[in-house]
Order: sequence, then C-alpha cells, then structure tokens
Amino acid sequence: MTAWEGVAVVLALAYLLLAMRGNIWCWPAAFFSTFIYVVLFWKVSLLMESVLNGYYLLMALYGFWQWRYGGRGEGLSYQTWCLSRHVRLIGITALVALGLGYVMDNYTHADLAYLDSATTCFAVVGTVMTARKVVENWLYWVVIDIVSIYLYMSKQMVLTSGLFVLYVGLALASYFTWRNAYRSQGEPAFA
Repeated sequence: MTAWEGVAVVLALAYLLLAMRGNIWCWPAAFFSTFIYVVLFWKVSLLMESVLNGYYLLMALYGFWQWRYGGRGEGLSYQTWCLSRHVRLIGITALVALGLGYVMDNYTHADLAYLDSATTCFAVVGTVMTARKVVENWLYWVVIDIVSIYLYMSKQMVLTSGLFVLYVGLALASYFTWRNAYRSQGEPAFA
C-alpha cells in the first residue's frame, strides 16, 4: 500500500457515497481517484484496469455533464431498463470481454488477462448506466466489485480490496436508494 493508494481509496469512497445520494459532486471525486489509479494499476501490470481508469476520467466529465444538463433541462431523471435489454447487454459485453482477454493474454504482459478484461468491460457498461441514472447499474456493480476483490487481493492491493468489500454493501444500498427515488418520480416502469 502507498499513500497514493490511500488517497485514491478515500476519493473513490467519496464518489460512491455521493453517487448513492444522487449528488453531482461524485463526479469530481471520481475524476481524481481514477487519475491516481491509472498510474497504480499500470505499475502492478493490471493493464486493463489502468485503461479502465483512463476511461473513468472521461466518464467523470460526461457524468457530471449528464447529471447537470441531461434530461429535460433540469437534470437527468432515474430510469430502469427491461430484462431483455440487460440480457442482450450482458451477452454482448461477455463476448467482448472474452475477445479482449484473449488479446491481452497472448499479446501483452497482463496478469489475469481474462478476469481483468471482464471486470473492465462490465465496468465500462456499468459506468455508462450510472451516468444515465439507470437504477440497475448498482446490481452490475455488486458482481463487478465481488470479482474485483479477488483481482486486487492477488496483487496485494489490500486497501483497494477492502474498499471493494465496502463497495459491495454500498452498491446494494445504492440500488434500493435509487429504486425508491425512481418510484417517487412516477415514471413508466421501463425505458
């Protein structure tokens, strides 16, 4: 563990707690946390995690813009997606992850290439869903976070692994918080 990992963890936790409440300031916390993680993951040869955090940098800007200006001019509303949309999305994402895992395993020095690619691909999807305020994004994050705990422990990133243990519980709580907020909007059942 380094001091930088500690700073990244604190900012990442701030992101999740603020996102859970639908607070737009989650996005600046995400931006700075992911900046630090880009470097940390590169140093421990989790290349796809490093690339993923580079993506998070851009998504922090997009998320901030969406939550501030998206929707009907007063910010973005919560939404849900139907089961068939999720099934298609999961299938496509899994296929992309397998292909990317193959490339990373055979053409780079990446460790745990398939697992690293899977968490990365699903995190890309989960981040877009978060930025669009799709309630079910939190269920994706529960699974991603559980798998990530193993990935980070295998690299002795104990503090980050601990953060992801917290993330599992917070993602579950966030799902119920967002689901209640969605229901209070009085919108149609599925988008």
